[in-house]
Amino acid sequence: MTQLSVEFWIQIIIYAVSFGVVFGQFQAKIKYLEQKLDKHNNVIERLYKLEESTKSAHSRIDELKEDCR
Repeated sequence: MTQLSVEFWIQIIIYAVSFGVVFGQFQAKIKYLEQKLDKHNNVIERLYKLEESTKSAHSRIDELKEDCR
């Protein structure tokens, strides 16, 4: 009976360690995906600013064209 109990606890320990490893892998993957998302969001913000700058540059060019006429 004690051998069964020892086997049971060994299995519980193995399951706990396995769960910890898998949980750690999930955390690492989530952290990696969060970093990629931050980079993506940074690119989107920069693109938005670039679009605004381009719009204002085009309007200035149009104003200069009208002044030259």
